[in-house]
Amino acid sequence: MTPKVAVRRSHSYAQPSDGTFLLLGAPFSTDNMGVGALAMGALSILLRAAPRARIAFLDYGRESEATSVDVDGRRLKIPLINLRFSWKPFLPNNVVLVLALAFLASALPPGVRRVLISSNRILAQVDAAHSAFSVSGGDSFSDIYGVGRFFYVVFPQLIAIFLGKPLVLLPQTIGPFDRSLPRCVARFLLRRASLVFTRDAGGVDDLRRFLGPSVEASKLRFSHDMGFAVLPRRPRSLLAPRVLDKTRYSRLLVGLNISGLLYSTPDRANSGFGLRVDYSGLVHDLVRVLIEEESVDVVLVPHVYGRGGESDVAAIDRIMAHMASRYVDRLFSLPGGLDQNEVKYAIGQCDFFVGSRMHACIAALSQAIPAVGIAYSDKFRGVFASAGVEKLVADPRRQPSAEIVRAVKEALADREQIRAQLRVVMPGLRARVLDLLCEPAS
Repeated sequence: MTPKVAVRRSHSYAQPSDGTFLLLGAPFSTDNMGVGALAMGALSILLRAAPRARIAFLDYGRESEATSVDVDGRRLKIPLINLRFSWKPFLPNNVVLVLALAFLASALPPGVRRVLISSNRILAQVDAAHSAFSVSGGDSFSDIYGVGRFFYVVFPQLIAIFLGKPLVLLPQTIGPFDRSLPRCVARFLLRRASLVFTRDAGGVDDLRRFLGPSVEASKLRFSHDMGFAVLPRRPRSLLAPRVLDKTRYSRLLVGLNISGLLYSTPDRANSGFGLRVDYSGLVHDLVRVLIEEESVDVVLVPHVYGRGGESDVAAIDRIMAHMASRYVDRLFSLPGGLDQNEVKYAIGQCDFFVGSRMHACIAALSQAIPAVGIAYSDKFRGVFASAGVEKLVADPRRQPSAEIVRAVKEALADREQIRAQLRVVMPGLRARVLDLLCEPAS
């Protein structure tokens, strides 16, 4: 049967033949490969539902430039409709100005509305689109990272709503909302969205409680994380031979993803996320135990690049400077600069994985690589539970370092049983993610 795109206008499904879909909150310009994985997964999902649709990013940027990307063997050039988050109030693409104009347009008679929209290129491009699909960086539709970050991801979604575009929230973590203003804005937006997908097990019930009984239950849906749909691709650049040529080594290879956010900013890790452990000490303990006690080799895997305070690469450089001479030919590191598909390929060469970035763990699990998540937020538990492996979440907010190390050792010992379980689950899970916007034709 011919699929239809599950985007609502009123109560009917729409199937554009050559309309434009706007993708919000998932740029490829970020150093965070988790966001890149969500962008790639979202593109795969949209093109599966509507192969002839055009896609544009509605996001932030200084220049309106296009991104070229390979999506499941198809080369795409995706333009950016570039908003600015700026203190210059009269920039034509200042997001606050565009939002105000969109709100005004929503209240004007049709003729005046058309004149207003045509006067601003951002409004005109959004108004010409068929639908908007928001990713919110995966977990930024929340005030957990502050009110500024919340409105940064919400403003483009509100522009789409005020211009009457069907808005779909693609699978993501929604909430928590601890402050009253974000809570009110979130309710306003969620009640007007056409479809809302949560990637957390139990997330639909949480949304129903948050929005109340007046919200149509059928528009609140669960889907697994879009990162499960991303395909690995062998890197063009050279990797450590230990990763690419496993036949030369008899020992197991364990991937260890380090969060630069937790490693390099311990005060923020403890106060902002409530960690009970010394994260850097936990990482050093894991390297030592895995190599000395479990007799495996370890490759340190970055999933956020750059050189800022959140960079995994910078944290890994510090670890290598501290420990590499002690574990010659036993401790390795992946280079930065791989894209989301390439780093997924590298993770897929591991026999076991431990990660502090959730999408690094998803890259492992989706390839049936047993993975323990070192969770700094509740999003880990919900996503791991959705794949039936919630027991593989270790929580440094509640567990001491010794208990986390013990949990990693136990999962490593059970890796074959976990791998067998994942091999059964993952093919169907990926297929469901890819089809989440497809509905059978009536």
